[in-house]
Amino acid sequence: MKILILGGGQVGASVAESLTNEGNDVTIVDQDVNLLKLLQSRLDIRTVPGHAAHPSVLEHAGAHDAELLLALTRNDDTNLLACALAHKQFNVPTCIARIRASDYVEGQYAVLEQFAVDHAICPEQIVTDSLRQLIAYPRALQVLNMGHGLAQMVVVRADSHGKLIGKPLRQLRTDLPDRDVRICAIYRNDQLIVPDGDSIIEPNDEVFFIAARADVAAMLGELRPEEKPVRRVMIAGGGNIGYRLARLLQDEYEVKIIEISAERAVWLSENLENTLVLHGQATDEALLEDENIDEMDVFCALTNDDEDNVMSTLLAKRMGARRVIALVNRSSYVDLLEGNRIDVVISPHLSTIGSVLAHLRRGDVVAVHPLRRGMAESIEVIIHGDERTSRLVGKRVDAIELPTGCAISAVIRDRKVLMPHHDLVLQSEDHLVIFISRRRQMRQIEKLIQVKMGFF
Repeated sequence: MKILILGGGQVGASVAESLTNEGNDVTIVDQDVNLLKLLQSRLDIRTVPGHAAHPSVLEHAGAHDAELLLALTRNDDTNLLACALAHKQFNVPTCIARIRASDYVEGQYAVLEQFAVDHAICPEQIVTDSLRQLIAYPRALQVLNMGHGLAQMVVVRADSHGKLIGKPLRQLRTDLPDRDVRICAIYRNDQLIVPDGDSIIEPNDEVFFIAARADVAAMLGELRPEEKPVRRVMIAGGGNIGYRLARLLQDEYEVKIIEISAERAVWLSENLENTLVLHGQATDEALLEDENIDEMDVFCALTNDDEDNVMSTLLAKRMGARRVIALVNRSSYVDLLEGNRIDVVISPHLSTIGSVLAHLRRGDVVAVHPLRRGMAESIEVIIHGDERTSRLVGKRVDAIELPTGCAISAVIRDRKVLMPHHDLVLQSEDHLVIFISRRRQMRQIEKLIQVKMGFF
């Protein structure tokens, strides 16, 4: 597929890397010539310098024969104008825009259709939603909604005090007789273990499981000891993400937010009714001590500076914060930091990639969620057709040949979450949650979920 990406910043570069690895023909437009040289030196892409919303630049970048335009600059107005030009002047069939201002996408002022934007992506809101889930489930590393939240896939690091540790997985039937959960994968020392009833979970294993929302807490108890519920949250950084998170949490938790800019701190205090706004630096040890950091259940470092986020979370952890979460833009840092002194590291670009990929996958794909820093995926798809036109409809789960390490993790049918036992027969319009251990296996999965020509 020929894809035109506008904006070579951290989001654009991460998306470009993911798309080129899947064999797409990618061109990036950006005004920073040095940035484009750096990207071209490490990625198999074409680069074009210039303003992303100038018609001559779009023409030079190949907008005439682009199949998809991704407007991912940091400027909403540029992204909107570029989508309008791409659609009306160059007939680009699909335009996706990064939009930060809620006025453009919500309420009576929504204008996306006027600018020919097919899909809007807000990285800040995606990250905020992820943080909200992690605060709701303080024992998890990642929480993903499936089937509009009816089911959730959860990633958790097994603790030696978990009930299931050292026992075969079939013990789950005894421990949770009234719950239907499924362990999709286990990673031990970065090696995939395809689980069966005889598999034994060891401490520090990275466990992926899926369950109906109501059963998630019980399954977490099998893998980690119960923790006190979260009551107090401190946020470092009052930018877009920090503000969104505080606004989301302030009626349910005791929230404090630290902001280095005096002007921004005043604005936050005027726009957050139940949040204590502090003017200062999150790396100021005296400030943290004065604000009782040792009583905080969760500390989230959400500034625009990776180093500040890392240092403030390390400091908060040392001073007694129970759980610390750092926002880190450099994906290479994630593996180095997570699970050591920092409990969870969030990469906004990996979250954004999932939203983009959902529109690129072949078949009726509802959602794509990168896992293990993008090396694996979980996708939600809807299957269509009948036994003649579909490779899945009418088949028993145990008769479906999937690539090694891939599995149908759950089936959502008529708003009910079903675990795919061997004799379950798939039906048209089922939502399937599929775990994919290696992204290169995605093409095989796409062939399975696509209907044959007879369907049309």
